Amino acid sequence: MNLIEQLQSKIEQARTLYKEFRLYDLGSFALNRFTPKDGFEQVPNVRYGLKPRHRLDIYRSVKKLSHQPLIVFVHGGAWQHGNKRDYLFIGETFAKEGYDVAVINYQLAPKNIFPSFVDDLTQALNYLHQNQDKLEISTENVVLMGHSAGAFNVMSAVYHPKPTTIQCLGNIKAIFGLAGPYHFDYKGDPLAEDAFDQSVSYQEVMPYYFVNQNSIKHYLLMAENDQLVGKENTLDLDRALRQSGNHSHIAVIPKTGHITILASLSSFISHYFRTKRTILHFLEEVF
Repeated sequence: MNLIEQLQSKIEQARTLYKEFRLYDLGSFALNRFTPKDGFEQVPNVRYGLKPRHRLDIYRSVKKLSHQPLIVFVHGGAWQHGNKRDYLFIGETFAKEGYDVAVINYQLAPKNIFPSFVDDLTQALNYLHQNQDKLEISTENVVLMGHSAGAFNVMSAVYHPKPTTIQCLGNIKAIFGLAGPYHFDYKGDPLAEDAFDQSVSYQEVMPYYFVNQNSIKHYLLMAENDQLVGKENTLDLDRALRQSGNHSHIAVIPKTGHITILASLSSFISHYFRTKRTILHFLEEVF
């Protein structure tokens, strides 16, 4: 395949992605509409910083566990798209199982590029930690969870070339990455090039290169039919984690694609897929 053919292929991938996002927007609206509104207390639009998108929604479970974990969820969207309001179904699906959930917004590209969206996550985590009593949550047992670009963000918050201080870093028990891009060259990539400084090589950015040894449990979920994020992203990160002596577990979710691996977590359709029960099994392993 010559350079022009490669470019045309990437452009077509970009068109497919944004078409899927538009469909997902409609789908998430429907999923949220049919999501039960009991089982949690929602605290919307909590301000964690000064920027307009420094907002998060909290879903406090009415089913209290003795260790009361907090799942912090970060949405995907090629770092250019997405909103916390689309993920009420994520808050509900885990709150009904006894987990408190925080779903965050972050600054988007192309106006904001790496590391701004990773720094936003750190800022949100520190806010949650500092205000846990006021928010009636606990950051004693934190789980980071992200989909697609959000999976990159949660990994990069921990594995970063110039890390900022996460005050509850020692309380992060697990990281779940769903269909995450962790090791790829964004130069000339129409899906990602606007989110990164093109003068900086990907080897200076990707979390793959900055893995350090720790006690965090890593769960890397891959969609069986993912046409957007190559499986080598997950395989490479898994190898880097294991080489550092870290825990890492890969799970391939059948009958899902890049978008549907997340949509399948909705209580409305989760019984048709393995995604939710796989994550709940891993959470039981952690706690």
